[in-house]
Amino acid sequence: MSKDRIYEIIVGHTREVVPSLDGHPFQQTDSLKALGANSIDRADIIMMTLESLELDIPLMLLAKADNIGDLARMIHEKS
Repeated sequence: MSKDRIYEIIVGHTREVVPSLDGHPFQQTDSLKALGANSIDRADIIMMTLESLELDIPLMLLAKADNIGDLARMIHEKS
């Protein structure tokens, strides 16, 4: 799966977990934390994304991502 498709899946789950971001024009440089997602929200978004992609990647490996684009890249590299 392409990195761009993974990014789209992350954005979709972010909108689901943080409904106030429904109309937000997401950028790859957006930080989930800066967008208002707390630590539980961020973990939920990552777990939902991994489940959607049927991947088993330890969350600790993905915790180093600075923004949504980095997260998509990291998941893509480990898939």
